[in-house]
Amino acid sequence: MSKKRGEIIRKFLLENTPAHSRDLAAFAGEHFQITRPATLKHIRKLLDYGLLKTKGTNRNRRYFLCPIVDMEWNYLLANVEGEDWLWHQDLLPLLSELPQNVLNILQHCFTEMFNNAIDHSGGSGAHVHLTVDALNTEIVLSDNGEGIFTKIQREMNLLDERHAVLELSKGKLTTDPSRHTGEGIFFSSRLVDTFTILSGGVYFSHEHLTDIDWIAERGKFETGTCVFMEIRNDSPRIAKDIFDQYSPEENDYAFTKTVVPVRLAQYGDELLVSRSQAKRLLVRVDRFRTVIFDFTDVENIGQAFADEVFRVFQNDHPEIELASIKMSTNVEKMINRVLQPGSLAK
Repeated sequence: MSKKRGEIIRKFLLENTPAHSRDLAAFAGEHFQITRPATLKHIRKLLDYGLLKTKGTNRNRRYFLCPIVDMEWNYLLANVEGEDWLWHQDLLPLLSELPQNVLNILQHCFTEMFNNAIDHSGGSGAHVHLTVDALNTEIVLSDNGEGIFTKIQREMNLLDERHAVLELSKGKLTTDPSRHTGEGIFFSSRLVDTFTILSGGVYFSHEHLTDIDWIAERGKFETGTCVFMEIRNDSPRIAKDIFDQYSPEENDYAFTKTVVPVRLAQYGDELLVSRSQAKRLLVRVDRFRTVIFDFTDVENIGQAFADEVFRVFQNDHPEIELASIKMSTNVEKMINRVLQPGSLAK
């Protein structure tokens, strides 16, 4: 068997370990049409390299990715000279094997999120946990402050923490506009593969592969904010490409375009039917030149909701380009209905 084929098999084993921890050897053997002893030989190499570990014996044996780096730090925020200093002193020396594009993304996300902890959390301390395995790098940053969603809700007089998440998902949200642009969380969530914030009773997550924002309510988190950021070690993503997606004009680095996940305006099983719901969705979108409404998981909208967004708001802001994506047939019909000349929507 060639060296290259062996590397392909071992990479396959690593990539499928999370989903096939109990039947890894059988799954890989069937995929490559090789014997079980041959498959186990490759698994033993990965164990020797320290990339895999096992639990249990014989039929109960399970395989797991083994951390190559597993480090934690505690910081007193008052003593931190700068988030860039922490990156260069503590994290970067442990990530030297990663490609430069991934390092650039991790540096951007870590420094943005740690700066938020320093400037906005109101807490005294922060905890950082860095984990690297054969496939992914994850940074978890937590602080003991007020909690990001609670603070945004309080300072912007929003309905609740869920409304704060909706505003974060649009971008350009900050409670300190004299020192911050409000772009840090928005772009960090789109640079990594998985970005999650846990704070108060709300869980917010953005996944790159699906490009969908998720929000869920859960048992009250203790205190503060916890941010999880994960990216593939071999990700081909370039930070500039992500920034360019939201700066549609060539040579224009302004953040002028946003994608608004409409489903975040829903509460539980409620339908989006009222003008008040539409106005909640439209808060601050007049700060952008292009606004794209993403209707993923929204099956229906009411006439008043559609009219407020696509006729009333558009008439008031003709300079803003509105677009919609991932619409169901019912949603598309309702939008077309309110846009018809002589529509009687009220």
